[in-house]
This record gives sequence, structure tokens and C-alpha cells, in this order.
Amino acid sequence: MKVPRDVSAGRLIKVLERYGYVVARQTGSHIRLSKRFYDTEHAITIPNHNPIKIGTLQSIVKDICDVNKLDIYEIYKQL
Repeated sequence: MKVPRDVSAGRLIKVLERYGYVVARQTGSHIRLSKRFYDTEHAITIPNHNPIKIGTLQSIVKDICDVNKLDIYEIYKQL
């Protein structure tokens, strides 16, 4: 499956909210999301761009999948 090419920050945030991430803050054009686990917290920063660059999107999705033990294609399907 190819990486989606037209994903906006808003769409990515909506998908990540399904996995328990919440918007913590916004500074300029970057939005910080966080998810609390039992004893730790995972935070990810997303640029508020439309569309998000391909390499940036791949890096964000890979990080989310590594932490949450998800399949990359599962998130790509929802985008």
C-alpha cells in the first residue's frame, strides 16, 4: 500500500484520537499530542500543514505504530 499523499494535520489528528491521543498544546504551526500509558506518556509533534510531507508522515506513523504495537497499514487505511 502506498503512503497517502494528501493527508492534512486535522485528518491525522482525528485518526490518532481514535487510538487515545489528545491534543496537549499548540505552539505556532506545530501541534503536540500525548497519550498516557500505565506508567509513561508518549508525545508526538505534528506540523499543522496541509498536506503533511510524505517523509514526515511516514516518520510519525512509524513512531505511533512502534509505541502502540500496531500495523502501519492499519493507520494508512484510515487516512
